[in-house]
Amino acid sequence: MTGFNMQELMSQAKQQYEVLQKKMQETVVESSSGGGSVTVKMDGRKQVLSLKIDPEAAKTDDLEMLQDLITAAINGAGRKVDDAMQSTMGGMMQGLGGML
Repeated sequence: MTGFNMQELMSQAKQQYEVLQKKMQETVVESSSGGGSVTVKMDGRKQVLSLKIDPEAAKTDDLEMLQDLITAAINGAGRKVDDAMQSTMGGMMQGLGGML
């Protein structure tokens, strides 16, 4: 029976954390709403990198609709980041599982 090495486990957990931090910085997702009227790019830390609004959408007198499109695009990007990070974390947890 192999022994449980806490120091090795902690070392591997720290490495996995550093990989996750790097992945968060490198991950960029894009989400759009209104058939592409509003497009948002967001990184893995959920920082908005860019927001593009189609000039035709900006001409509308319906400001509330434009606000809703922006909100939907930002929320969609946030969900994509969550999915990407969950996938990354799942792989890391499997790697740590071999240590236990």
